[in-house]
Amino acid sequence: MATLAILAPREHAHGSPQAFHRHWSRAVWFAVLFALSLGVLLAHGYHPFAEDGGLYVAGVEHLLHPALFPHDTAFVAAHLRFSVFAPLIAGLVRLTHLPLSWALLTADLLSIGLTLFSALQLLRRCIAGEAAQLGGLALLAAWWTLPVAATSLLLFDPYLTARSFSTPLSLLAIAYALEMDSNPRTSNLRSALLCALCLLAAALLHPLMAAYATALVLAMITAARASGSRSWLLWTLIAAFALALAATLHALAPAESPAVMAAAHSRYYWFLSQWRWYELCGVAGPLAVLTLLWRSHLSRGADALCAACVGMGLIAVLIALIFAHDNASTHLIARLQPLRMFLPIYAVMALLLGAALTRRALESSHTAIKLLPVPTLLAIAALMFACQRATFPASPHLELPWRTSTNPSNSWSSAFLWIRGYTPQDALFAIDADYITTPGEDAQAFRATAQRSVLPDFSKDGGEASITPALADLWQQGVAAQTSLSALPDTLRDAKLRPLGVTWMVLRSSARTSSPCPYDNGTVKVCPLAR
Repeated sequence: MATLAILAPREHAHGSPQAFHRHWSRAVWFAVLFALSLGVLLAHGYHPFAEDGGLYVAGVEHLLHPALFPHDTAFVAAHLRFSVFAPLIAGLVRLTHLPLSWALLTADLLSIGLTLFSALQLLRRCIAGEAAQLGGLALLAAWWTLPVAATSLLLFDPYLTARSFSTPLSLLAIAYALEMDSNPRTSNLRSALLCALCLLAAALLHPLMAAYATALVLAMITAARASGSRSWLLWTLIAAFALALAATLHALAPAESPAVMAAAHSRYYWFLSQWRWYELCGVAGPLAVLTLLWRSHLSRGADALCAACVGMGLIAVLIALIFAHDNASTHLIARLQPLRMFLPIYAVMALLLGAALTRRALESSHTAIKLLPVPTLLAIAALMFACQRATFPASPHLELPWRTSTNPSNSWSSAFLWIRGYTPQDALFAIDADYITTPGEDAQAFRATAQRSVLPDFSKDGGEASITPALADLWQQGVAAQTSLSALPDTLRDAKLRPLGVTWMVLRSSARTSSPCPYDNGTVKVCPLAR
């Protein structure tokens, strides 16, 4: 990011973006992308077994070792039906003979580099001047783990998931779609083909996010070819089609059982009516920023992209308001999470806003203003670093393989690793249903770390049950059995767990039990269920 100040005089000295582009070689851009990739890792951290990362890692572990997770296997394997992500990572492990922890770190670094490369390709097709392009990349890197409104998504995760690759592929598809509008006819077919291939690859990794990226690409192509009253007519037709499709799906969806309803209601972020006022700002803010950028006429391609983002964002909000209600008889539209459209919208906003502000700063005649992007970006990165440390206070900022495999600082992770080494592989565990949101636990996933079966929890397994209704009954049963587990007396605890086949428990160290507990680190203890 410090190179922004160095770039300014060279751009003015050469007099044109084309001359400046010749000055910067591919090797220099490679060095910049490499430095930004390391900066992203250092600023935003790495937590491979946390949050959704733990869900995906458990799936990979199951593919590598099918004997793992013999109980409630559906919660490990459900997402394997829709994505090639886990098979690809498992294939990387088999091909390279790397330990899984090292393969995850390698793939995470590759995904960061691919994302920055894809973002650069997008910027090159709608923003002139490499200093401005670098400003856009730097803001994206600084905002890497920015929450996407209240959708329960981050712009990019500090762990590896299918989105780690589907999002950069979506950005690359947008770049090729922008190229279609500026290339001669002989090149349009190539650009269209590459765009389609990127979207197909994204769909193989994350079908839902690829569907929203495809809708955004089609809207952008439409916006690029429409003007005036024709533009309003086309957007009306797009909105009418989207609403008609949503209405049809909603009407055809079957009524849901109480368990499926409970799983849906556990995802408050599906329903705009349950969002807090400041979370609603996370929807309105990006649309306002993109509208201002659209009116500033950065370029024809940027205008089309801004128009598409604003239009599709408004349509997504409209669909969510009309069809995603917590008191509806069916939650099919809510399950499709139309507000996930804001993930690519946030990425585009960061890139174009960073590029536009950097360009404006470099056009100033005041040296202080020319240099302003550097401290601003550093301050944003420092703020995001502080947010990540607050999110994972009990875990290392970088949970690298050599730091976490033997003696992690997180007490919960330490207990999970002891379980991996000293309990039977076919054991079935019980743990407090809300363990993953306990202060100090840092959302570290039990299955991925311990490599043992466990009854479904409220949070992460609730997410699986909410999108896979067939799991809802099993999820509700597991949550009921584990609610306030550490506070229960042995008789009630045993009565709940024995019928489910539980053989081991993870309890708070303060929990009272007559069962012998061979492991106790002062925070949690591991105990076999008394026979």
